[in-house]
Amino acid sequence: MDGRGNSLGKRLGAAGLLLIVGLVAGCDPPANKTPYQPPQTKAAPRTLTVVAAGDLLVHPELSEQAAADARQAGRAGHDFTQVLAAVRPRVSAADLAICHMETPLAPPEGPFTGWPYFSVPPQLADAAAWAGFDTCSTASNHSLDTGVEGIARTLDNLDRVGLRHTGTARNEVEARLPNVLEVKGVRIGHLSYTVSFNGIPLPQGRPWAANMVDEKAILAEAARTRAAGAEINILSLHWGTEYQSEPNAEQIDLARRLLASPDIDLIVGHHVHVVQPFEKIDGKWVAYGMGNLTTRFADGSPENTQDAVVPEFTFTRTPSGRWEVTAVSVLPTWMQYHPAARVVDLTSGVNDPTLPAEQRAQLAAAWKRITGIVNERGAGSAGLRIPE
Repeated sequence: MDGRGNSLGKRLGAAGLLLIVGLVAGCDPPANKTPYQPPQTKAAPRTLTVVAAGDLLVHPELSEQAAADARQAGRAGHDFTQVLAAVRPRVSAADLAICHMETPLAPPEGPFTGWPYFSVPPQLADAAAWAGFDTCSTASNHSLDTGVEGIARTLDNLDRVGLRHTGTARNEVEARLPNVLEVKGVRIGHLSYTVSFNGIPLPQGRPWAANMVDEKAILAEAARTRAAGAEINILSLHWGTEYQSEPNAEQIDLARRLLASPDIDLIVGHHVHVVQPFEKIDGKWVAYGMGNLTTRFADGSPENTQDAVVPEFTFTRTPSGRWEVTAVSVLPTWMQYHPAARVVDLTSGVNDPTLPAEQRAQLAAAWKRITGIVNERGAGSAGLRIPE
């Protein structure tokens, strides 16, 4: 890994300190000097790009792959950068990139566990920052798998690599603090909620430790985030019926009610382990489910659990000063298991003449399956593009 420090460095220029030295009273400026002119304020951008991605889900077999990749590079521990390398160009090029840290992070020495109680190598945070992500949602059905200690470890590691986060909290003050990022001079809020903790109760006396989906709570936080200066609010929702490509009735109804609020501008969805459709509702977009960006189910599992999408949303400032999504572009991806676990950019793979014909046919089938699902609720006719 290249040790990418604060991932926001790609977006946010450091503020300069202007030092003006006054002339001594009674002295005129030298004749050959131009009188001081204050710097011109840089105009705010008219457009911004936001990339989101599916779940960072790590099973023990994927941890083993990351350990093997680290050994191959002559390092100890785990290295997930090779797993994520194919999406780094798209993610790092965005003005803002959002990930979903589904599983809590373990101590460096482990233990590393899978379902039903996940605890995964902390170097996953390093790889997410390396890939170019800026902020991660952390509210998921696995948020409480390792208790408040797991929440703290996860957030400590995200802080360590410079990734912002929302959805879980180490204390009540942090829970109420809006996650607002400044991107090219524009303030963007990011919120995160989940429909379930798999039956694990919230810790005694810490109802704020992780965000459970509650419409009133979501709208209240969105309003607080807007009041904190956010011009754009993006909501990550861990929701839906697992392994079902159609959004369920609760997803559809909740999306319509939340997007009716002036304080929510975009919804991106997680949890179901397969790709679900995109939909434009009254001028705003929802990605019901983006699939698993990383995963390693057992061989023989349904292939669509390896499917994912990495969408890019272009926000444009309207004459009224509000921001709207004016373009959506979707990159289909597929989690290859053999010979090594890697995220595959399907658009590149399908068009790669160096790959065997059988492999290209498999990738083409995944591309066709994903693109068909994405467009099931009219996204294509509403302007969504899938480059071929």
